Amino acid sequence: MLMRFAVAGIAVLCAAAANAADPAPAPGTSTWFSQVLSHSDAGLNVTYFWSKGAKLRAETVIAGRRVTTLVTGNTYYAYDAVSQNGVAITRSPKAIAADARGDRPFGREFEKLASQGAERIRDEQVMGRACEVFRLTDQLGRRELWVTKDKLRLPVRVVVYRRDTQKTTTTDFVNWLTGLVIADAFFEPESSIAFQRLDYDTYLQRSSTGEPIGPVPVLYADLLVGR
Repeated sequence: MLMRFAVAGIAVLCAAAANAADPAPAPGTSTWFSQVLSHSDAGLNVTYFWSKGAKLRAETVIAGRRVTTLVTGNTYYAYDAVSQNGVAITRSPKAIAADARGDRPFGREFEKLASQGAERIRDEQVMGRACEVFRLTDQLGRRELWVTKDKLRLPVRVVVYRRDTQKTTTTDFVNWLTGLVIADAFFEPESSIAFQRLDYDTYLQRSSTGEPIGPVPVLYADLLVGR
C-alpha cells in the first residue's frame, strides 16, 4: 500500500485506499520517504530520507558535495558521492539492538521530545495539517515541534533555538510517503566508494579528542551510538 502524506497539501492521500485487503507489511519491512527543508541564517539545506525497517539512506548537499549517510546492519556509512570517499564505522551494540524494534529510523522527533519532558502548548494548522505543538526549554535552548494529531505522530515542523549561538533553525517535513517498494541494495554503498574503516572504539576515541572522523560529517549519530 502506497500512502502519500502531502504536508504541503490538504489531506492524507492513499493511492490504494480502495483495497482494504492489502496486508500490513511484515515487521521490519515498512518503508518511508520524506523530503526535509532546514533553513537558518546559514542558508537552506534539503535532505531526502528513505528507510526500510531499520535501514536508512539520507542524502543532502553540503558545500557542493552530495553527502550520503547509510545505516544498515552493523555498519554506519558516510561518504562524499562527488569525491567518492568516505568512512565506514562499526555501530555500537546498543544501536544494533535497537534495530530489532523495526522502528522508522528518522522523523522520530515526537518520541525524543516527549521522553525529555516536552509540554503540549497548543493546537495549530501548519501547511494544511492539524497539528499539536510541543515545547521543550532547557539549558541548551528551546525546541518546538509541530506533529500530526493522528496516531502516526509525523513531524511537520521543528524550530530549534540554541542559547550558545543565539541562532534559530527551522526544519519542515514537506512530504511523507510510505509503502514504497525499495530494494535492500538501495541501502548499500556503491562499490566505487573508497572507505576508511573504523571500529566503534576508535570512533569514540577520535570523537572525544576532536580528531576528524572522515571526509564528511557524521550525521544522525544516534543511529551509530544508540538512542
